Amino acid sequence: MSFFTLQNGEKLYYEITGEGEHTVLMLHGWTSTHEVFEPVLPAICEKARCITYDQRGHGNSKDANREHVTMDTLASDLDELIRGLDLHDITLLGWSMGAGVCLNYMSVYGCDALREVVLCDMTPMQLNDENWKLGLYQGKYTRQDMERGAGKDFYTLYKEFSIGAIPKLAKIPGFLLKKPLMERLSVCDEGVLRSLGTDMKVEDYRESVEKITVPVCYFYAVPGSLYSPALAQWYSEHVRTAYRAVPFQKSTHMLITDHPDEFAQELIKVIEGRAFS
Repeated sequence: MSFFTLQNGEKLYYEITGEGEHTVLMLHGWTSTHEVFEPVLPAICEKARCITYDQRGHGNSKDANREHVTMDTLASDLDELIRGLDLHDITLLGWSMGAGVCLNYMSVYGCDALREVVLCDMTPMQLNDENWKLGLYQGKYTRQDMERGAGKDFYTLYKEFSIGAIPKLAKIPGFLLKKPLMERLSVCDEGVLRSLGTDMKVEDYRESVEKITVPVCYFYAVPGSLYSPALAQWYSEHVRTAYRAVPFQKSTHMLITDHPDEFAQELIKVIEGRAFS
């Protein structure tokens, strides 16, 4: 097992697989781990060196939780990892919360280390209001919902999120669904999840999108689950560099595991420079 030691002494678990002239750095989502990318790694590792890691409070980095963890914290961790491993000309890919970390990272640290970025099924702003309907739960989640959620137990919040991401879970009786969901939560630190869950909802990266200086590819689910497919058009109108949107038909938020072969092939197009031609 490989661990990267941050400046504050916390340790992040990471894996490097594959070889090639290009490097792909992949960031998982909230309550997930590096393992979410396992279905697509075999194909991608034939084309590039792939780096995956568990973010603070998740998976094998579960114990990296001694301080209050925010999206800024995760972006700083990403910067330390990129500099510490001496990475350059990176294809940076983030799915769900991982995409939010990518947006945060680029807004604070710039794009000098990047070749391009792949954002996977994530909004730049989660809270919806009268002027913004492209946030969480396809435009239906507001600040009032967030405030009401503050009084709920954490399992209930996670169950609601899971059903939002994978709607078919709603058909599973609660007593059967609870075991797998609790197993997922057991590999994460609840305090970190709570902190990140709240912080993600109040972040607004819309202006940051317009400041990205590398090509952007947006992978998104159709008909979608957590987020509206209309985000693809919004990104098209606000990204100032080369841009490509890739829809994954008949997909939920879990587009990586819903369509692993297609996901891998579309990412290979990016790596090989065919995505924006």
